[in-house]
Amino acid sequence: PPMTSSVMPSIARLDQAEPIPFGPLSQYRKLLGDAPLPLFTGVQTCQPGYQTPDHFHPYCEYLFIIEGVMEAWLVGREDEVQRLAAGDMIALPPDTPHAFRNPGPGELRLLGIHANSQRIVHRLDAAD
Repeated sequence: PPMTSSVMPSIARLDQAEPIPFGPLSQYRKLLGDAPLPLFTGVQTCQPGYQTPDHFHPYCEYLFIIEGVMEAWLVGREDEVQRLAAGDMIALPPDTPHAFRNPGPGELRLLGIHANSQRIVHRLDAAD
């Protein structure tokens, strides 16, 4: 028989998640994260024209498009923009500088899955 775990299932409700502004055109709502679960997830909502700064994470990041269109690229390979629509997903390896934007015309909603218990972002333009 399967072993029983002392850790109970986690339930996250998007409508109860506190919105965290990512500038004037985007917000993030954390769903799950922190120990003991090894993932951090959240839904980001971006208005047309929103673009992330160039950044990377020290773990794998997966972005699943729920609604709208996203254009993503690797830093240094901006001429190879990948266009993703609802139902598409991009997997970004650890320590891979990248960025994405919402080219419009509608809102972009995506589920971010971070292969870590905390969301860690290293911006390339940040002073060290």
